[in-house]
Amino acid sequence: MTIEESKEYVGIWVTEDGNIRHELSPNNRYDEARGTRKSAYQGVYKVSGNHIDYKDDTGFTADGEFRNGILYHAGMVLYKEI
Repeated sequence: MTIEESKEYVGIWVTEDGNIRHELSPNNRYDEARGTRKSAYQGVYKVSGNHIDYKDDTGFTADGEFRNGILYHAGMVLYKEI
């Protein structure tokens, strides 16, 4: 089963040091916090299989991959907050 099928991508994903946090909402919007800066980036995302594509509200795009319950995105490793 892919993460798209399970919908387990919805929630908060955070780097090990807690500096970067991605909140993936069920309405396909995301909010990224960096350090003490809340809502540093916001935009939309789309999950296809185990792949995620991001497009922030300024038009910048990025992507990532979910593998074994971990989100790999732009050189970062994020873990789902429980």
